[in-house]
Amino acid sequence: MTDRTRPLILIADDDPDLRNLVHITLEGFDCDIIEANDGEDTLEKLHEESPDMVILDVMMPRITGWEVLRHIRSHENKAVADTGVLMLTGIGETLNELSSPMYGADDYIDKPFQTSELLFKVRRVLSKARRRKAKES
Repeated sequence: MTDRTRPLILIADDDPDLRNLVHITLEGFDCDIIEANDGEDTLEKLHEESPDMVILDVMMPRITGWEVLRHIRSHENKAVADTGVLMLTGIGETLNELSSPMYGADDYIDKPFQTSELLFKVRRVLSKARRRKAKES
C-alpha cells in the first residue's frame, strides 16, 4: 500500500448497475473508490492509481478478469503483484471456488451477493494485502 491514509479500492465490472451497487455498499467503509468498465481500463487504472485492492469481474470485454488477475500476479513490480484481488462473478460457486485460487485471487464472491458478505470479504482481502506488503518493508 502507498502512503494513503485510506485504502483505495478499484471496482472493475462492465455492468454499470453492479459497479454502482458495489460502490454504494463500500461508501460507509472508510475507503476511496475508483471504477473501471472493462479489462483494459482496469489495467490502466491499476498502473495509474496503484489501488490496494481490486474487486474484479471475470467476464469483461477486451480483457477478461482472469487475464487481469494473471497480469497482476505475474507483474515484476511487487506493489502491483501484491494488490488484493476479490473476484466477483456469476460463473457459479463451484467454478469460482476452483478457479479463483488457481489464478491467484485472494478471495471470490458470487453474484448475486449479500452486502454483508461483500464487506466481510473486502476487509479480509485488504488485511491479507497489507500483510503481504508489510513483509516487503
